[in-house]
Amino acid sequence: MIIQHHGQTLHLHPLKAIFWEEQKALLIADLHLGKAAHFRKSGLAAPAAIAKSNFDNLEQLLYFFNPERVLFLGDLFHSSLNQVWERFTLFLAGFPDISFELIKGNHDILPAAIYKTSILKFYDPTLIIPPFIFSHHPLAAEQLSHYNFYGHLHPGVILEGFGGQQLRLP
Repeated sequence: MIIQHHGQTLHLHPLKAIFWEEQKALLIADLHLGKAAHFRKSGLAAPAAIAKSNFDNLEQLLYFFNPERVLFLGDLFHSSLNQVWERFTLFLAGFPDISFELIKGNHDILPAAIYKTSILKFYDPTLIIPPFIFSHHPLAAEQLSHYNFYGHLHPGVILEGFGGQQLRLP
């Protein structure tokens, strides 16, 4: 779906991404790379295929839109350092013509030195590219100088069956 907003052309993609045509920028929030590995390390069952799916979806978006920059609106990596970080840095290296930029989120807790080993540009807490301001958390009205794009909130719907079954969907 393509919409016009503040005089800008935004492509809404079903893989939960927005492509900002005028800036050739791909917006992605709350990727949570490494989440499955983190859960497994804590003894919780989580399929390793989740990481593969995240990388496959990201790669599909990069080839589909061919962006000049990718803006991660926080929570790029889920928690403490694990093997997914190395895979991610190798993945980024495969796209040398794209600027990868992270607006810090509450789960982006890796030491600053780790982020510096990657090609990521890092912003904390916001990035302004008129007519938009990008953040991880929604900004208060008094902080807004531009329209705010943010992540963090995970809206969804819960479907309930007659037998007590539940299914939560984005």
